Amino acid sequence: MTIKQIEKLTTPKFIQQIESILKPLEFLDRCAKDYGDIFLTNSFGNLETLVVSHPQDLQELFNPVNKILDAPGAANEIFKPQLGENSLIVQDGERHQRQRKLIMPPFHGEQMLNYGQQICEITQQVIQNIQPDEVFIARHLSENITMKIILKVVFGINEGFRLEKVKNLMNTWLSLTSSPLSASVLLLPSLQKDLGAWSPWGKFLRLRKQIDDNLMAEILERRQQMQTSRFDILSLLMKAEYENGEGMSDAELRDNLLTLLNAGHETTATAIAWALYWIHQQPEVYEKLLYELQGLDNPDPLKISQLPYLTAVCQETLRIYPVVLFTFPRITLRSVNLRGYQVAAGTYVTPCIYLTHRREDLYPQPHEFQPQRFINRKYSPYEFWPFGGGSRQCLGQVFALFEMKLILATILLNYRLKLAEKAPVNPARRGFLLGPKGGVKMSLVSSNVC
Repeated sequence: MTIKQIEKLTTPKFIQQIESILKPLEFLDRCAKDYGDIFLTNSFGNLETLVVSHPQDLQELFNPVNKILDAPGAANEIFKPQLGENSLIVQDGERHQRQRKLIMPPFHGEQMLNYGQQICEITQQVIQNIQPDEVFIARHLSENITMKIILKVVFGINEGFRLEKVKNLMNTWLSLTSSPLSASVLLLPSLQKDLGAWSPWGKFLRLRKQIDDNLMAEILERRQQMQTSRFDILSLLMKAEYENGEGMSDAELRDNLLTLLNAGHETTATAIAWALYWIHQQPEVYEKLLYELQGLDNPDPLKISQLPYLTAVCQETLRIYPVVLFTFPRITLRSVNLRGYQVAAGTYVTPCIYLTHRREDLYPQPHEFQPQRFINRKYSPYEFWPFGGGSRQCLGQVFALFEMKLILATILLNYRLKLAEKAPVNPARRGFLLGPKGGVKMSLVSSNVC
């Protein structure tokens, strides 16, 4: 077999980093056009990284039988200031496996279904505050909904002073890195200098400390109460035990709550805002989806979650602009040949979700929103993978899709909305995520339309 040369970006490292922060999609589209399915870049901090996106390469790398990749926590150090040193994301090896095994059960099976009614009720509570003809930002609406779901369903914090305080602190904290320029403080460690309370990084750290203190106070209060009747995810995690009979420490609970909040709040909220845009931007999608929803005799959460067209709408939303562009970095444990390209052991690999989802051979007319493609074809985990893959695959993906479907169904069944802007909405960076620029302006036409 002829060994092909892996091409390397020739632009200076600093330019690559700036381009990938300020215009990530243009940067990736140009790389794919100029270098193909596999290339080396210096756009990720100080690491030279191999970007891969071809499904055949992904299958070779992620196949558990091959054991080619390791997912070292050290490669995720960039998340430590945001999530804490005890976060699942920055752990590796046995500790990562133990934590993941402990955290996963509440997000699957019957336990998850118990949260369905709460999700629908919270959605109703939030959206009913919008008045007819009032213009609102869809992302703000969805963020408000998902924040309350996280704080109530995951954290188990009931209405009151602490819920409002944590919600306000989190919203302020996340807004610090909401623009492409301000996000650079997270993506470039060289900018992380605490120059006082009014400096960008100083403000970020002080807000993080306040959030930590409030989460720790909630954990300590729960330790003292330990009510067996509670089924929020924090309570379940506090009762869960590792194989040696020990439970999570307070610091582990705090950092992983913060991880769940970061991973499950803005990500799902962003996807919902995109979905509301696409649904209302294409009348035929709206009509078909509403027809399916209204066809339910009893729109209970389980039945809603099983609707095929609603599922396809959510999948196409996550395909066309995946909220996260890349998986977590990996490192090759041994050399591997990827379609004629020889990759040495010890190479850092960053698989690109966005480039896979934009392949013309997988998704004809990839720039168009076409939910029907997910009805007509079943995609493999290496062709459609918005939640990543391997040992770092998002453990909350089932919950996130369940939540997304219920929120959209509750809104569409009870309210008629319309877009309040005619111009197409383009994507823009928000911290580590990709969201709709401006958040999608909408207005409420009427309520209780069904």
